[in-house]
Amino acid sequence: MKMNKVITGMDKSGSFRVYMAITTKLVQEAHELHSTSPLATHLLGRVLTGTGLMGLMLREPGFKVTLQFKGDGPAQQVLCTAGSDGSVKGYIANPLIDLPPNADGSPDVGGALGIGVLTCIRDSGAKEPYSGKIDFVSGEIADDLAAYFFISEQQQTTVSLGVRLDPNSDVRSAGGLIIQMLPGASEEAIRALENWLPNLPKISDLSYKVTKDAEDRPIENIMEEYIKTAFLGMPDEFQIMPMELLDIDWKCDCSEERLEEVVMSLGAKEIGNIIAEDGKAEITCQFCGTAYQFDKEHLERLRMECIHKRLV
Repeated sequence: MKMNKVITGMDKSGSFRVYMAITTKLVQEAHELHSTSPLATHLLGRVLTGTGLMGLMLREPGFKVTLQFKGDGPAQQVLCTAGSDGSVKGYIANPLIDLPPNADGSPDVGGALGIGVLTCIRDSGAKEPYSGKIDFVSGEIADDLAAYFFISEQQQTTVSLGVRLDPNSDVRSAGGLIIQMLPGASEEAIRALENWLPNLPKISDLSYKVTKDAEDRPIENIMEEYIKTAFLGMPDEFQIMPMELLDIDWKCDCSEERLEEVVMSLGAKEIGNIIAEDGKAEITCQFCGTAYQFDKEHLERLRMECIHKRLV
């Protein structure tokens, strides 16, 4: 069973909240859509999962979050956007990156990104979007997101993200975990988490272990087992109480109308040059690869609209 689900929870003492995801199907869709190399799949999968979790944390309808990891490494850039409704989309500038693994055999995600900047944009749809930036801590996505929460939002947060591939480079499992301390958290809870974190199971291994034989079991039971298994070893007073089961799925909201805005952003003069030189234009969505065709008549209509709006 290849699931895309998020379960939320809170510890019994009310000291911290948890968002835990299985995103195997989501990451596999992105791998197939962008024809990513194994290293690119690991990198894009981590960012998709982290962005998707942050989108669901926004809670308010219509809110969105965009994460951009831009570095001087061969991956160049990874950009993902997620909504509070669980929709996620993203792309990697260089989907064919290939680097030797780290000494411990793990994929060199940090080397793929190199030195760079993480930008987080939160959009409520009504106000000017909020944008925060930090320099990469390590290029490892989970480390950088935890640093972002601490530096830009003053929130003590633990982030774990993982992708596991099969011998054919398809996604065998993928998932993520975000733990955030709540206001008024007890010192005992903080110490318990600090002591437990070194024993946190790998999220990719855990999601695979929980789901590999889950064909005939209710999804609610699977996810409750997933989150409880992760927190084995925590004292009883800080064990997790599952709260909500949420959907998280790949969804690109591109449309001809949105791409018209891209064309019009060029201005009337540049659109006129395109009409004179080529008589048509094709724009491809970076997220899903859908190609939109604009013939001469369509471009002329957009050029006239630019003139009307004084977008020269």
